[in-house]
Amino acid sequence: MQDFAAQNTTLALTQSTAGASDKKAGALKRAVEDKDLKRIEETAQDFEAMFVAEMMKPMFEGIETGGMFGGGKGEEIFRGLMLQEYGKMMAETGQLGIADHVKAQMIKIQEEANNQSSASSRGLTTGPMDT
Repeated sequence: MQDFAAQNTTLALTQSTAGASDKKAGALKRAVEDKDLKRIEETAQDFEAMFVAEMMKPMFEGIETGGMFGGGKGEEIFRGLMLQEYGKMMAETGQLGIADHVKAQMIKIQEEANNQSSASSRGLTTGPMDT
């Protein structure tokens, strides 16, 4: 009788442990996905900031500076830094929407890569090499 109770207890503990580990695995997977999504958002925003800064460069090329405190290599460097900061500020507002499109494409590419890797791990191939 004691062996039967011990087996049932062991079985119950094993099942509850498996359920807990499944929950932990699911939580870990969600955390990784959330971290990936945050990284994708940051990358998309950085791309938009860089793009805006590059598009603004020609606006400042024609501006001539002179005099005691103007011109030179220092001004050229600081103008580049200023344009980078302008790009970051504009990207943070989200008004242009470039980052949203970049983010959507990055997620789409990641999903396609995940689908292909899961298909190949199951022995299924979905590409030109099938034939």
